[in-house]
Amino acid sequence: MKKTTLLLFLASHFAFATVAPITETEKNFTTIKLWGFLKYYHPQVAKGKFDWDKQLFDILDKTKAAQDKASLSEMYGDWIDGLGPVPTCSACAKPSKNIHFDKNFDLGWTQDQNLFTAALSAKLKQIEENRHQGKSHYAGAHRQVGNVEFRNENDYKGHDWQDMNIRLLALARYWNQVEYFSPYKYMTDQKWDDVLMEMIPKFIHAASDQQYRLAMLELVVKLDDSHANLITIKTNEYFGYYWIPAKFKIIDEKAVVTGFYDDSLAAANDLRIGDVIEKVNGETVADIVKRQWHLINGSNHPTKLRNTYYCITNGQTDKVNLSINRNGTTAEKMVNRYRRDSFKPTIAASKKPWKIMAGDIGYVDMGNLEFDIKNVDRMMDSLKTTKTIIFDIRNYPKGTMYLIARHLSRPDAPFVHFTEPDLDYPGKFVWRKEFFNGMRAEKNLYAGKIILLVDESTQSHAEFTAMLFQTAKNVTTVGSQTAGADGNVSEVLFPGNHKSYLTGLGVFYPDGTETQRRGIRVDLEVKPTIAGVREGRDEVLEKALKLAAQ
Repeated sequence: MKKTTLLLFLASHFAFATVAPITETEKNFTTIKLWGFLKYYHPQVAKGKFDWDKQLFDILDKTKAAQDKASLSEMYGDWIDGLGPVPTCSACAKPSKNIHFDKNFDLGWTQDQNLFTAALSAKLKQIEENRHQGKSHYAGAHRQVGNVEFRNENDYKGHDWQDMNIRLLALARYWNQVEYFSPYKYMTDQKWDDVLMEMIPKFIHAASDQQYRLAMLELVVKLDDSHANLITIKTNEYFGYYWIPAKFKIIDEKAVVTGFYDDSLAAANDLRIGDVIEKVNGETVADIVKRQWHLINGSNHPTKLRNTYYCITNGQTDKVNLSINRNGTTAEKMVNRYRRDSFKPTIAASKKPWKIMAGDIGYVDMGNLEFDIKNVDRMMDSLKTTKTIIFDIRNYPKGTMYLIARHLSRPDAPFVHFTEPDLDYPGKFVWRKEFFNGMRAEKNLYAGKIILLVDESTQSHAEFTAMLFQTAKNVTTVGSQTAGADGNVSEVLFPGNHKSYLTGLGVFYPDGTETQRRGIRVDLEVKPTIAGVREGRDEVLEKALKLAAQ
């Protein structure tokens, strides 16, 4: 092809690209991204000078008339020009003293000629280079921890779900909060841009209040964060307000009864520990889980299975047909379901938070150990001569980690590395110094073996506790993958007064390994079996006891 012909071809191709028709979803996609960028970057917007929600409604309405990307860019350009001046930011041009973590950061889309004209991209680059600095109207930092705090967001309590603008605001607000302030956005299974493209039609076409709430729930679930779930006054409406009186755990794609919400009602329905629920109303448990997977939150597979408790046997009616395998024999059984608030759980006898077991082995129930320095000192004093201490962290500890750690490891042992949002450059995160125990260590540290018990119920503060204890000498972590949500949470607010949370700090081992989604390091993997549950055995503890006896 001759050079002249090639140039004519490229020119005609570019001209065609600029006038190519654009879909409503594509227009909403770029509008939502641009709205979020301006919210956190434009100096006048970030100061709170505009009703920014209304600005979204207005620009969404205007862009309906855009026929192609060129006319859309022109509308965006006029919108930006109306926001006021973008003063030169001298601080923005200076090299940062911070060490940035940039896996989340990507503003390349602002310069994408497939999305915008060159003139609009130049405006966006100018805003980035002269971005808002200092206190923002919409995002601040927790003064003690550093995770983001979202501010001045209208809850639209009592709003009409039928207002499509409000539904799109819900999507735009949450998507951009994650885009700029989730430390682990880069780890989601689905690219975050692809999430936006997929969810726009679902928010637009939600035909009922329930469909709107399910769209919000699905959006939150796509963050792949065990901290993230949708909290509404109608959380259980879709899954059903009626529960069977039994707790269960998913093992080998079956729901295995592990305990009861109400012992008497469980007995009345002939439900027993170890019963294997294979089908619910004729549908296999595996098929139910597959059908509901997009609505079940969690950072990883085991935690999502943990969180199926509300979607397997719950329902809208007070009876359910279960196919139950008991000791190798399968039978169908009609089981009564009840409102959760009608259960009368048996009051368990008070358990001591620690004990000495056979073989000179100490055992500590971290979820039952109260935060009391004298109490912790008494515990460690009573266990200091044992050959092994087992710390059971398959629960949520009560803040005792530092009080205990001073008996286990030196204060100069680093156990965690944090990242926190750079509010002066949204989307970037800043590495903070390695974090240490910080507590004055006892002169005589515990000299025996230390075994930590963990599983998918080990989440957040529990994972953080395990990380600290792993700095001690002669430590073995036994169990299975933890919940992978290890960092302080930030609350997010959806229109309609619905809430959610996201992990707001990046938490890493000192070598840079993420704990989010992965969970904490496990040295010896042990998973419960159906036979073990049926026999009432704690297989994780059994393995720990064998290890302690060696």
